[in-house]
Amino acid sequence: MDHSVTPQHAGPAEDSLTIAGVSLSSRLFIGTAGYPTQAIMRDAVQASGAEVVTASIRRVSLQGHGSDTVRILAGKRFLPNTAGCETARDAIMTAELAREALDTPWIKVEVIGDRETLYPDVSELIEACRHLVDEGFVVLPYCNDDPVVCRRLEDIGCAAIMPMGSLIGSGMGVANPANIELICRRAGVPVIVDAGIGTASDAVIAMELGAAACLINTAVAKADDPVRMARAMRHAVEAGRDAHLAGRIPRRGRADPSSPQLGLVGS
Repeated sequence: MDHSVTPQHAGPAEDSLTIAGVSLSSRLFIGTAGYPTQAIMRDAVQASGAEVVTASIRRVSLQGHGSDTVRILAGKRFLPNTAGCETARDAIMTAELAREALDTPWIKVEVIGDRETLYPDVSELIEACRHLVDEGFVVLPYCNDDPVVCRRLEDIGCAAIMPMGSLIGSGMGVANPANIELICRRAGVPVIVDAGIGTASDAVIAMELGAAACLINTAVAKADDPVRMARAMRHAVEAGRDAHLAGRIPRRGRADPSSPQLGLVGS
């Protein structure tokens, strides 16, 4: 959980998220893959209000042709990722290429251990992250929703941790809210819920559980109206953050009337 925010009653403009010394006003990170057109992607990113956008380094052309994502989204902070890598070695090589191509030390590290579920390979992930931290990267690892794994990634120097809400692209929302809440409560670095968010209410839940931010791609890119969904996600993340800071009322197994029971007419 992000511990560098302003006091509890700060407004949205004051409640910035800080990662590796960089302050961000938006707590929504957005992906750039899978949109119907580049123009829709551009408009969706704009509607989301996101400052950080993710991109697979394999979609970024080093020769200046192919994908125009970098040019279209000039001014945004790019978070390249190692999507598709299955070993620490491949993830490290991809991160090094990303740093050269995009001139940024920020990297989202993915090391996939199962092609059907896209679950992370924890041992390879930790190895890759340890090496990249030592090489001066700002490392944000995609991991499973395991508090022990998240703690280990934090301990080796990751700037944030990105536990999965549920399977990548599944739209299942936060499948294990108890674990996400526990991870957020214990973490000393920002927790960014990544993968599985399907609609705005899922983002609200993730933020209410204490997440510092959400990373969303498929839910926006594959929506019937990506631009409108991006706008909805922007409001959802803000609402969830405000609700978390405000503090929910306790759950009770009985009714608790909001109006006084004395002095009723006829009593």
